[in-house]
Amino acid sequence: MTTDPHITDPSAAGDGLPVMEQFYTLQGEGAHQGRAAYFIRLGGCDVGCVWCDVKDSWDAGKHPRLSIPELVAAATACPGRLTVITGGEPLMHDCTALTRHLHQAGFATHIETSGAWPLSGEWDWICLSPKKFKAPLPEILPLANELKVVIYNKSDFDWAEQWAAKVNPHCQLFLQPEFGRSQTITPLIIDYIKDHPQWRFSLQLHKYIHVP
Repeated sequence: MTTDPHITDPSAAGDGLPVMEQFYTLQGEGAHQGRAAYFIRLGGCDVGCVWCDVKDSWDAGKHPRLSIPELVAAATACPGRLTVITGGEPLMHDCTALTRHLHQAGFATHIETSGAWPLSGEWDWICLSPKKFKAPLPEILPLANELKVVIYNKSDFDWAEQWAAKVNPHCQLFLQPEFGRSQTITPLIIDYIKDHPQWRFSLQLHKYIHVP
C-alpha cells in the first residue's frame, strides 16, 4: 500500500466518496478484458481530456457521496469478486479505506488512472493511462501493471513509446484507438503492432456489445 500524507480529501475521514455511478458488467479494455467486474466510477477529474466520454464525472460536487460500507455492500451483492475503481481521476481521492474494505470482502482491486495524482490504496492491478493534458507522476511508473495509451493521431505512437520506456519491464503494453476515430486509427495501430510486437491491441469491447 502506498499513501500520501498530503492528501486531505474528506473521504479519508469517513465522509464517503463522490460516486458518479457504480455497475456490474464486463471489463471492456486491456489485460482483463472480458472478465466480470464491479465498476465504481468516482467523480472529480482535473486532467480534462478533450475526447473524454465521461465528462459528467469531472465535477465531483455533482455526485452523491457514498460511504465505504454502502459501496462494499453494493459490490458484494454481485457474484464477481473483481472491482475496478475508475473515474474521473480516482486518485484525486484517498482510496485507502475503500480498497482495504474491498480486500476484506474478498475482492481483487484494480484501478484505472492517469497517474497524475499520488497513489493511495491497496491495489492488485494498476492500469496506467497517461494523458498529454497532465503527465503521470514519476513514482507511479514503476508500479504500473499495465500501460494503456489512447491513440488519437499518428504522433501518439512516439508519445506512447516515451512512456513505455519508463515503466517496469514486466508492464503489459496496450494501444487503444480513440473510439470516435476508431475507423481511421485502428488500421494504423494494427500495422504498428505488427512492426512493434511488444504492444497489444486494446479494444473498447463494451461499446461494441452495448454494456456499460
